Amino acid sequence: MTGIKICGLFRNCDIDYVNEAGPDYAGFIINYPRSHRRVTPERAAELRRRLRPQIRAVGVFVDRPLSEVVTAAGEIPLDVIQLHGSEDDDYICALREETGLPVWKAFRIRERKDLAAAMTSAADVVLLDNGTGTGQAFDWSFLADMERPFILAGGLTPERIPDAAAIPGVRVLDISSGVETDRVKDREKILRAVKAARRQEGE
Repeated sequence: MTGIKICGLFRNCDIDYVNEAGPDYAGFIINYPRSHRRVTPERAAELRRRLRPQIRAVGVFVDRPLSEVVTAAGEIPLDVIQLHGSEDDDYICALREETGLPVWKAFRIRERKDLAAAMTSAADVVLLDNGTGTGQAFDWSFLADMERPFILAGGLTPERIPDAAAIPGVRVLDISSGVETDRVKDREKILRAVKAARRQEGE
């Protein structure tokens, strides 16, 4: 069964859209200056309170101090921590011990050999992407070599979900710009994306 995460939520209406659609996960990008979707932990907590409790909240962090992530995870509160920077296995293990939460770690895949680091990561689940929020897909044929379950991100749209969900080993599809119009979340695209994912689950 393949889950779906809608990431980069920062407006109240974004939460309303995902509450209506019912994905498995909702993602908040915390204090990352390069993203126009970034929110502070305080704002994420406000949005989290608006979110249906059945939808798990994921906090996305990029090279933030461990203490900051631990504090944010408790205050928001988060169900999952997702790391998108250069965090190593020691950081991942310390974070999991401090918070008791599952830790996802993103890896940039540009060549087949880039899978090696992901396969040995201490993270609970690894996320494979083309970069940091590029919205572009890498060559999915590389995934035939992947030896552990993974989350797939980058270049996903509602139309590409059936093909992505059919890849062996995919645990969650992580979509952000693929459900946006003019750089903000689009209700109809979110509804279509989640419907497409649920249709795959039923097959």
